[in-house]
Amino acid sequence: MANNLIANWTFRKTLPEPFKDYTDDAKFTGIASKYCTQPRPQATLHAATLRAVLAYMELESPTAGKKPEELGAIGSQNNNFTIAEYPSKTGELHVVVYNRLTGKFYAGRYTTPPDTESNPEKYIVKEGESSGAALLFALLPTALADEECNSFYQQLKEDRDRGYPDMDETAKTAALLCDNIYRRITYGNMLPAGEIKSAVTANGVIPVIKPFQIEQGIYAPTNVIYGDFQVVKPGNSSKKVSILINRNDFVSKYPLSESRILTPQEELMVPPLPDWYIIPPAIKRICEHAKMTTGGSQPMRNFLLRGVSGTGKTEGAKALATALHLPYLFTTFSANSEIYDLLGQFIPDVDKPTALTGIYPTFQDILLDPPTAYYKLTGILDEDVTEEVVYQKLVATISEQAKLQNTGGTSQQRFKYTDTPLVDAIRNGYLIELQEPTVIANPGVLVGLNSLLDGCASTVLPNGEVIRRHPDTVIVLTTNNDYAGCKPLNQSIISRMNLVIDMEEPDEETLTERALAVTGCTDKAMVRTMVRIVRSMSEYCRANLITDGCCGSRELISWIQSYMICGDIREAARYTILASASADAESRSELESSCLDTLLAA
Repeated sequence: MANNLIANWTFRKTLPEPFKDYTDDAKFTGIASKYCTQPRPQATLHAATLRAVLAYMELESPTAGKKPEELGAIGSQNNNFTIAEYPSKTGELHVVVYNRLTGKFYAGRYTTPPDTESNPEKYIVKEGESSGAALLFALLPTALADEECNSFYQQLKEDRDRGYPDMDETAKTAALLCDNIYRRITYGNMLPAGEIKSAVTANGVIPVIKPFQIEQGIYAPTNVIYGDFQVVKPGNSSKKVSILINRNDFVSKYPLSESRILTPQEELMVPPLPDWYIIPPAIKRICEHAKMTTGGSQPMRNFLLRGVSGTGKTEGAKALATALHLPYLFTTFSANSEIYDLLGQFIPDVDKPTALTGIYPTFQDILLDPPTAYYKLTGILDEDVTEEVVYQKLVATISEQAKLQNTGGTSQQRFKYTDTPLVDAIRNGYLIELQEPTVIANPGVLVGLNSLLDGCASTVLPNGEVIRRHPDTVIVLTTNNDYAGCKPLNQSIISRMNLVIDMEEPDEETLTERALAVTGCTDKAMVRTMVRIVRSMSEYCRANLITDGCCGSRELISWIQSYMICGDIREAARYTILASASADAESRSELESSCLDTLLAA
């Protein structure tokens, strides 16, 4: 890899203010950064590095009166790329994309105001052309992840804010900062740690950014660190504005039956809307569809919410119940869930024990060994019998025994039928959330509900009762995408969903406000930084196929709570977001260096 970013000729450039007077005497002997391996330490002020550092400081803490377009911008994309817009002293806007993993740059020079539809001018690191300050500007988030580099930077920023009270000491600090960055770029491949990868060829020509790469979002910052981008538009910008929905216009504002009066017990089952909850527009839209189609031939009552963990699917289902003013129930599926887990079960009547208790097979017996269970019921050994056949035989046998009892028979075994939450919701007109249906091992289980989901809206329960769906019953399926153990939903189920909503991850501001309200933390600036780190870690995991963990809003809440207890943001991260993101130590180390260290330093 070529390291020609800081060439010899760049040390002859005039230093920027307030270091201009040191141009002819830029070397400081006897001091150097920890990465110096020479016997005689020496640190040198470097013009391009100082221009980049001063521009970064100005972007982080702007001088009064400066316009946003004069400051530039910096952000990251999936934590593989740093994207920067550097305001050059020439008046141009230099746009740089830096690949942290390979050290490769893409760049372009735009006149201001920038014309993003035209090809930019080439960026060439060469004497008489560009000094490389824009490239160094793009490297700074990576450079500042180093503890020593960051300490020099913070001292220099403090001197700037105080008006440079001692320029000689400030110049030494600046020289040490330049030395740290110079040695990690130029000799990084020979250092045990701290390398800043940089691939600049000998001719200094940087590949040009193409307009279509910007238009199609190939380069689009997913995390804005500082500033407002003018050329490269953020794909998931922290500046995204949330659409705030007034709680007073949502809670109980979409009843499906105006004349319906809930019982006191049912009123207690209507979930309250938490103070921290920010209502997603998609949830409000579902309420509008359910309300406006009431009275029609096919009212919309079946909805599917899908998305990654932590996007608010269950909270969204509860919010629907709040807005529709319906009692809320839920059922969580497992791999062994069967149709009778949905439509009700016969269980032994323990209130009236009999001498024949244990003669009939249990449902666990049926699941584990259908032939033996069938033999207990019929005396016939059929090795090919299915669970469904055995279950139907059990129902028929119990029904027959019930008839004998009613006519004076002598059967002593007694069973009773129990409703499930789904049956309660269907019978009484509640909202029922069916959680994680994609984990069911048998994809045909949910197909048994098709008669309840389509026009006929009725089904036969195991006790022989024909149950019809209450017109107010709302069924909400919530499921993750592509998680371990998940299977595709049967197409017949999807086709019966009136709306299929892909829940988006909350934007930065929404997630920050939610985390503050849930945890009670009062340090908004720190929580916002933690939100940015969690979002960048999530992007990094997706981009690098780290799929053995989870990094979302739940992990963020745990991290904040741990930080409030121990007071150490890094220690709290190791037990929460990093530990949850992956079980692989190398992956956790990558996440810590690429996401946690970089954004904390920034």
